[in-house]
Amino acid sequence: MTHAMLKGSNVPLEVTTVRAVLRWTPGQGVPDVDASALLLGPDGRVRSDEDFVFYNQPRHPSGQVWRLGKKRLTEGLTDTIQTDLAGVEAGVGQILVVASADGVTFDRVRDLRILLYDAAAAEGDPLAYFDVKPETGAETALICGELYRRGEGWKFRALGEGYSDGLKGLATDFGISVDESEALEEPAPVPTPEISQPLPPEQPTTVVPPQPSYGYPQQPPPTQPAYGYPQSTGQPVTAQSGYGYPPPVTAAPGQEFRLPPQGPQFIGR
Repeated sequence: MTHAMLKGSNVPLEVTTVRAVLRWTPGQGVPDVDASALLLGPDGRVRSDEDFVFYNQPRHPSGQVWRLGKKRLTEGLTDTIQTDLAGVEAGVGQILVVASADGVTFDRVRDLRILLYDAAAAEGDPLAYFDVKPETGAETALICGELYRRGEGWKFRALGEGYSDGLKGLATDFGISVDESEALEEPAPVPTPEISQPLPPEQPTTVVPPQPSYGYPQQPPPTQPAYGYPQSTGQPVTAQSGYGYPPPVTAAPGQEFRLPPQGPQFIGR
């Protein structure tokens, strides 16, 4: 039977290992949520900084409380804290289950819910669930609930108490010493490397022959002479005289040479 819990209510736990699952609906502008746990002693404070289980310290030194990490399910995104209740040290009386979204307020987180499962069962309905709703909308960290000892057993109480100064402020209130140089902020997301696409194969260049103008065929270009010597054009070459004078006239074969007719000034008197 699954218990639908209200704020402040509690249920006894008859299992030895419990899985506390934070679940929310992702979407545009919805921040990422991180689950963490604080192990508190009889005075309601941590015994040392090792009692803080979060993304930079995902497992308690005792090995009885650890963070399983995020998963994407059909119902939404989840982050999980698992606890072996039978093995928790006697000096621990409470275990707080915390949700944080540092830098972004929880009024932008949709459908935040904590669900408790029997970790020994591979499948099955949750033992209990609680819909966590921020009171002011300005919270950046929330105590969703607590596991606490009652006699020889354990119980779970639904809380929903918020902090406006994030996970750092919440942890400090319970005795965690936070160095200003240390990063309690959420780790920066790892960018996805871009996959470079191969360039398309180079296309062969098509040489377009020059088109004749006005539709008339063009004359072929003159052939260049080899080694600088002029080429024969197939026409007889007329000897050129030097210094710009016309060449001498050569009589045709078979003709007698005659002087041209003389003018009267050259006729003998």
